[in-house]
Amino acid sequence: MAGDPSSANQQSSPPTAGVTGAAVVGAPHTIAVPGSSSLAKILNPSAASPPQVGDASSPGDAIEPDISADDIEDDADDGYESEGVSDATTSISSSIRDFTWENNRRYHKYKEGRYSFPNDEPEQEREDMRHAMVLHLCGGRLHFAPLENPQGILDVGTGTGIWAIDMGDEYPSAEVTGIDLSPIQPDWVPPNVRFIIDDGEAPWLTPPSSLDYVHFRNMAFVIKDWPKMFAQAFTALKPGGWIELQDLKFDYSCDDGTMTEDYGPLKMSHLIHEALARFGVDTHSADLNPERAEAAGFVDLRHSVIKLPVGPWARDKTMKTVGLYNRSSIYDGLHAITMGPLTRGLKWSSEEVEVFLSGVRKDLMDTRIHSYITWHSICAQKPLSASR
Repeated sequence: MAGDPSSANQQSSPPTAGVTGAAVVGAPHTIAVPGSSSLAKILNPSAASPPQVGDASSPGDAIEPDISADDIEDDADDGYESEGVSDATTSISSSIRDFTWENNRRYHKYKEGRYSFPNDEPEQEREDMRHAMVLHLCGGRLHFAPLENPQGILDVGTGTGIWAIDMGDEYPSAEVTGIDLSPIQPDWVPPNVRFIIDDGEAPWLTPPSSLDYVHFRNMAFVIKDWPKMFAQAFTALKPGGWIELQDLKFDYSCDDGTMTEDYGPLKMSHLIHEALARFGVDTHSADLNPERAEAAGFVDLRHSVIKLPVGPWARDKTMKTVGLYNRSSIYDGLHAITMGPLTRGLKWSSEEVEVFLSGVRKDLMDTRIHSYITWHSICAQKPLSASR
């Protein structure tokens, strides 16, 4: 992989503890969100009325908050501890904690190239903003699966670890484990939370029938073999345990004719889908995963869908805020989500990507266009009658 020579040897602070493939790493748990004046509302969803998302206990909920366009255009754009370290768990190979650089962005070194997107600080801040956006969208709920005092929770593709940390706070008696290829998680976490540096598609070391809940979020652009993932989750879950997949599906749509086929973000999404397909990644997995879950043996399937405005054009106040943060997350991440796929998969030059993105940015900020993407939550249960 081509890198930035001036930065080739740079790396973040090494993890403080771990065995090969396991560590608690990073900095204290914080959220950095552009437009911090709205942060209080996003982190405290009760400050604004959440959308009516329906009864999560009913299977197959289709969530339809009001995202009709506004008539007026908007021009606004101490229980924590550090895990103890023993002599047996203090070494971690440099291939796991190192990073690599490409087109002035930082990427994971461990299993280099497995994940097509950067893991540097701007991308971490954007991921945490998306977490806050989804919390706001869902009225503060971290999950839709009907969990009852879960004791074993696995977060596959944990990223910055923010969801796992919040789950550790919400369920203090549970053991929450997050796995990811990048050692970017914080040092200071609840005592019941730990992070492992590993590839989620590798064979899981989790004992059979040991988990109550397995969680995937924003993994549609990463996972290559979904049937294998469902099979591993089914084996790891206890009878009665739940799997949940939360994903943003970036197929830009419009209900009022204000978006055309020349819309820059729409063309961008088609290019990213084409590029990742060359690496074996199916970016439309949110549509196919309900069938895959049932094929793996899961029952009581629940598939919820919410339309997310791209920009603050919706009448509903909650959806207007969600739309603003959604657009900000996409805008801030344009370089991150296109540079790797288009240069690696489609063999574009970085200069060609930058020229293309100038048009995408212009269309994103056009408040006359009422586009939206969709957020999917897929929950399913391992049958109580399943053999352990």
